[in-house]
Amino acid sequence: MKYFPQRVLIAGAVATSLLLSIPARAEELVVGIFGGSFAEDSKACHIGEFEKKTGAKVALKLGSSAQFAAGIRATGGKSDFDVVYIDNSLATQLKNEKLLETIDRSQLSNAKEISPRAFDKDNQYVVFMTGATVLVYDTRQVKTPPTSWNDLKDPKYKKLLVIPPLNNTYGLHTLVMMARINGGGESNIDPGFKVVTNEIAPNVLVFEPSPGKMTELFESGQGVIAVWGSGRVSSFAATGFPVDFVYPKEGAPALLASACPVAKPNASPLAQEFVRMLIEPQFQEIFAKEYGYGPVNRRAQVAPEAARMAPIGKRAEELIVVDWDTINQKRTDWDKRWNREVER
Repeated sequence: MKYFPQRVLIAGAVATSLLLSIPARAEELVVGIFGGSFAEDSKACHIGEFEKKTGAKVALKLGSSAQFAAGIRATGGKSDFDVVYIDNSLATQLKNEKLLETIDRSQLSNAKEISPRAFDKDNQYVVFMTGATVLVYDTRQVKTPPTSWNDLKDPKYKKLLVIPPLNNTYGLHTLVMMARINGGGESNIDPGFKVVTNEIAPNVLVFEPSPGKMTELFESGQGVIAVWGSGRVSSFAATGFPVDFVYPKEGAPALLASACPVAKPNASPLAQEFVRMLIEPQFQEIFAKEYGYGPVNRRAQVAPEAARMAPIGKRAEELIVVDWDTINQKRTDWDKRWNREVER
């Protein structure tokens, strides 16, 4: 695992300015966070400094957006979680189910610096970084990089392709994109299922949701091409592994990761402070430079050469935002169909 000392230094400066007014307390803040290198680097980047300045203990629970949403629903408003990092689509669902706390933007000194699209209209979650679903490949084994979503159908990748399942945003984006480029879309998913079932699934080694296992498959040489997130690949490449990725020519779906304070009795004010810290420009710069994520704070300064593949500038403008309202209405049926037809 590669750590970046400058992250800790920057984190100290930001946390000092944000948190000096918060009294130290012996309190535990439970945070649901994406696993793999993202969680490890987040500890070094800002979580350790947050603990130092607040006196609180941050307990990390690793998982996926789907797992966090399911866990919050199962506890009926009495979740163990104080904050979760979660995909935008599921953040919207939790908000509609009244399972999130409202973020008090009047207490956020840098609110005007944040992209207007980052906060949801009811201020119950905030997008803290922008990524993209891309095609990743092992540069040792794939000499001609893929350029298209259609490359996933190439027989040369038989049992070498890794795609997360449909309950993972990367898998869902794959299905939607295959529908879109074959005459369908979110409202007509049949072309996507047809292509995924008949032409892509035969190439799949495993439908793998775990970030840790995804990297293991590449490191062992079992997987050589995959559908994954731009930030994930950037972190993986930072370890020294020979991996790279491309934005498919038909377009790359946007990954909008949100931070959400969870509704619960006697919710800790530290949950909101934790969320606010993520959108300070210094941390936004770290997400861009080291993880390959696009910033939402307009004051974040990111040189193009320092964020070679991050969705910034024109690349960000061209990201495809899928129709989550339609998807969320149909997702249960799609899950059943996926299990019946694709992962049978």
